[in-house]
Amino acid sequence: MTIHMRLGLAVMLCAAATAPLYAQSQQDSLEERLEKAEEAIQRLQHQLEAQVQSSVQSRLQNRVEISGLILVNGYYDGAKFNNADVPQWLAAAQDTTGLPNSSIGGVLRQTRIGITVRPGRVLGGDVSGDLQLDFFGGGGGLDANGRLVSPPRIRTANVRVDWPHIGLLLGQEKALVSQQSPVSFAAIGYPDFAGAGNLWAWIPQARVTLEAGSAFRVGLQAAALDPLWDPGAAYATATDLGERSGRPAVEGRAYLDWGNDENESTIGFGAHRGWISTTSAGTIASQALTADLHIVLAGVVTIAGEAFTGQVLNGLGDGGISQDLGPQGQPVRTRGGWAQLDIRPVFAWEFGGGYGRDDPTDGDLLQVGGTLPGNARLRNVVYEGHLHWRPGGGLLLGVEFRRFETEFARGVLKANHVNGFVGLFF
Repeated sequence: MTIHMRLGLAVMLCAAATAPLYAQSQQDSLEERLEKAEEAIQRLQHQLEAQVQSSVQSRLQNRVEISGLILVNGYYDGAKFNNADVPQWLAAAQDTTGLPNSSIGGVLRQTRIGITVRPGRVLGGDVSGDLQLDFFGGGGGLDANGRLVSPPRIRTANVRVDWPHIGLLLGQEKALVSQQSPVSFAAIGYPDFAGAGNLWAWIPQARVTLEAGSAFRVGLQAAALDPLWDPGAAYATATDLGERSGRPAVEGRAYLDWGNDENESTIGFGAHRGWISTTSAGTIASQALTADLHIVLAGVVTIAGEAFTGQVLNGLGDGGISQDLGPQGQPVRTRGGWAQLDIRPVFAWEFGGGYGRDDPTDGDLLQVGGTLPGNARLRNVVYEGHLHWRPGGGLLLGVEFRRFETEFARGVLKANHVNGFVGLFF
């Protein structure tokens, strides 16, 4: 037998010997893959079962979503404010007994919960409902510290029906003439710049929206609102002067809108008209002309703000620095607004700053004899800066700084408010 024949025979014998081993290896590999696949399917089944057990479902089988923010705020006040944890302006009467006017504290009452319901299509339109709650409704009670008595409070609640170019809303929402909101986690119970240019109030209303266009959308809105007027007494539920007028407040707004979701931008102009009844001057008009904008640049930079001029605007959310009528019953005219720049280069980091101002007409605050009361607020200015970090998992950390300058007859009081917070979104 030649050397070549011997080599050929050796190769054939090796191939015959290794073929069963290769087949066995292939079979073992396939069995391992099947086992891994079965394990993955079992894990997926367990996850689906856990989701079904933990999901929220309405009695009518509607789709329900729950979201919220657990928020812990710690703060420093450089002086005495009208409200300690979420200040709006400086108090005219600073403590002169020798006790410090500065203070520190911590609260959780700006924690929020949201419930959204989407039943689907009804009457040819998309029906939805939304309820937003916080725990800012504390004001005394069994605990001596009202900030620790934190019953739930309705912020907004609505039922909506939306067709391609028409939308109807019934519920409690921001007024049409003040659609924008500053970015803040230090000021949620009272939104940032409240009393300094932000007409923030959430008011029961019926609203209709007409919109045309696709890439660029033009809209017209009209609303009838509860004729709220702040009676001045905390947590009062009696009929107030706005409701005694017997007429709802009315508002209209025109806007230009483009972009979608987080890149949506808007420019709008609005008008407000309401009435309050008084014993000395009869029915007095509450009125305002407004402008608002929310511009997103490259998905990173957001410029937002509002401006207004009008009179008797406390019912819209502390307009006129919460002063509607002067000492002689005269309507208080005012003008103001706010602007904020917010930059978010990546999802995790967000920073920016803003400015707000409310400037009532001094002459409308004069008492008999032509002098100004010592507690009359002539101007309120707020400077704001913020830095937020979202490291992941819904965790939020940040710090916000606000500089308050409130003018009284005797001069301008100035002080700082610093707020650090930790939150968890869910």
